[in-house]
Amino acid sequence: MSVAFAKEESAEAASETILPARPISDRINLVTEVGLKMLQDAFAGAQQALEAANTLEDVNERRRQSAVPVRDMRYYAERVRTAQLMPAPTSNDVVAFGHTVTFARDDGRTQTFRIVGEDEANPSRASISHGSPVAIALIGKTVGDVVLLGQRELEILSIS
Repeated sequence: MSVAFAKEESAEAASETILPARPISDRINLVTEVGLKMLQDAFAGAQQALEAANTLEDVNERRRQSAVPVRDMRYYAERVRTAQLMPAPTSNDVVAFGHTVTFARDDGRTQTFRIVGEDEANPSRASISHGSPVAIALIGKTVGDVVLLGQRELEILSIS
């Protein structure tokens, strides 16, 4: 094998290992206690994956295996650094970050979501980001208020 071919292969392998940064939202990074713990755990998991990749002897395989953990460590380090831990709401009078809100849609459906940070949000597990259109429409409102979400109406049934 010629030296030129070896260098080309090495350059190709190196380019495979440089991943674009995970996008970071420009919204304020509000977090619940659970959300902050999730971010810290994800950072620790990325560190462990990088440590495992660094034990590989093959340099090209080490680069490939460390690409995702390096990218994730940068992301989670920034998210932990910018996290603003929000206390649990002390009153259920007005919808705020951390509340669980039940609302009726004008199509007859009733839904319940907890308003949490972006990294913690998971609509399939009944949590939405404070920056989501639904949360933005609900925050600052009270039980009985009807809010517009595009062409739809939502009536707040309960806040907890």
